[in-house]
Formats: sequence, C-alpha cells, structure tokens
Amino acid sequence: MLPHIDDFLLNLQANKYSPETVYNYERDLNVFSNFLNESNIEFDKVDKRAITYYKAYLGSRDRKTSSLGRGDKQLDSRSINRMLSALRAYLRYLIDIDYPCPLPPEAVKLTKAGRKHPQVAELEDLIRLIVAPSSLESNIKTALRNRAMLEVLFATGMRISELCNLNRNQIDDTGRIFITGKGRKQRFVYLTPRAKQHLDAYLVTRQDDCPALFIPYAGRNVSKSRKRISTNYLQDKIKRYREKLKINVPTSAHSLRHGFATYLAEKGANPAALQILLGHESLDTTTRYVHASDKYAEETHRKYHPLAKTD
Repeated sequence: MLPHIDDFLLNLQANKYSPETVYNYERDLNVFSNFLNESNIEFDKVDKRAITYYKAYLGSRDRKTSSLGRGDKQLDSRSINRMLSALRAYLRYLIDIDYPCPLPPEAVKLTKAGRKHPQVAELEDLIRLIVAPSSLESNIKTALRNRAMLEVLFATGMRISELCNLNRNQIDDTGRIFITGKGRKQRFVYLTPRAKQHLDAYLVTRQDDCPALFIPYAGRNVSKSRKRISTNYLQDKIKRYREKLKINVPTSAHSLRHGFATYLAEKGANPAALQILLGHESLDTTTRYVHASDKYAEETHRKYHPLAKTD
C-alpha cells in the first residue's frame, strides 16, 4: 500500500473528480504498488532508476494481466503514459501536503508516444450502426432508447460518460444541451433535428419521474429511483451491433465522437469551433481529428496543388 493513498483519493473526490476518474487513479497506482512489492523496493527508496525499471515493467505487461481490459495485447504508449501521469499526480499531492516524497514529479518522464493513424468508419457504416437498434432490438422501448443514445452521440460529439450522465432538464426546447465535461469544463452541444426527433420519440415512452435522460429497463439498478444507463452497457451494445452488421473498422462510442469531428472537418468546419464543441482544452487535441481525415487531405491536395491540373 502506498503511503497516504487514501488521502490522495479523498482529495480527488473533494475536488469533484468523477467516481470513474478516481477509480482509474486508484487502479493505476495499484499497479505501481504491485511493481514495488514485486521488485522489493520501498517507496521511500524510489529514485530515477526505479522509475526506469517501472517503465520497463509496464512495457512488458499486457492489458489482461494489468486489468485494463479484455484481451492480451501489450500496453501501448498512451496507456503507459496515463499510468505514469497518475504517479506524477500522486507525488505532486505528497509535496503539496508536505508529506515525505522520494523524488519530484517531474523526474517521472513520459515515454515517447508513437502516433497511430486514427481509424474512423465510413459515414455510411456509422449511419448503419446508429440505426441498428431499430431493427436489431426486439423490445420497442429498448430500440427507441438505444437509437436515441446513438443519434445523440453522433449529433453532439459528446463523450459516452457525458451522455450517460445527462439529465432531462439539461436539454432546452431547441435541442441545445448544457453539459459539464472532462475537467469540470462546461459547454453547450447541439442536437440535430433528426437526433431531437428520435430523442422525443423515446421520451414519449417514459412514464416515470426519474431525472436521468437514459435509464435501464432491466438489471440490478432498474428499481432504483435515481437509476441511469451505464457506459458499459452502451459500449457492449455498440460492439454487438458492429459485429452483426459486419463493420470491419473497430467502432466504439468514441468512434462516433471521432466521426463527428472528422466529418465536420471534411466539410470545412473551423478547428476552433470544433474545439468548443468537443470540449478540448487544447486546440492541438482537436487538430488531431482534422488531420485524421484522409479524404479532406486528398481533396485539399487536389484543389490547391500548383501542378494538380494537366496541361
């Protein structure tokens, strides 16, 4: 057990970090604690060399043994850097509270992250996925709800956690939604007329006074007064729809957010506007989506290259 770890997690809660974020910090720091135990290194003896060994330790682990997900794929650089960032935050907390700390947070250097070429399904495939509940769900209420969730995700570009945390009173009559996103940043997102139509069709079926916008119809939480749909449920449904539709590009809830940004960028959307819609703190994060559009890049090349036209 790392010293004062409970105090650190409590501090996160006190600063309004989401339960999911607090859980992720705890999980990632447990990996560091396990490394120290397996390496017979006491926490107060941790130095730069120990951090180098820890990076190698993370690089040799896979997602299955580190409880980061299904499968046995080796941890990628982004996952490793997330775990190193959790350690940095913990060390920074110890220093802020004047607890003993074996080394400064900046001594924990992140690894060089290789850039993967982002994949996003063709627009036609994303649309097939979005409409899938209407034909693949036998229960009409489930079909209407799941279709509405996917329509809202793609219409707004919001994160799956933001979607599942929505309450009914966050949406006005025009389809504008006020949300508090990652890092407690607040912003507006907007429904398309199509998404609003499907959301209204779902809400007509609701005969309850539960504040959550999307609620479960089965499972352990169905009897709770403050019930709401889980992110795991929606991720699992998207996976099942993709498999039944035989969409070969890996597609998740984040893919709908990615597709939202990519296809708006293809139409020439201003990156600064996309940054606001996506709730990104840095424009650099947003431009990754803009640059991910191969079609947009191809069109730009064909349109602007000085020798694009034949003689």
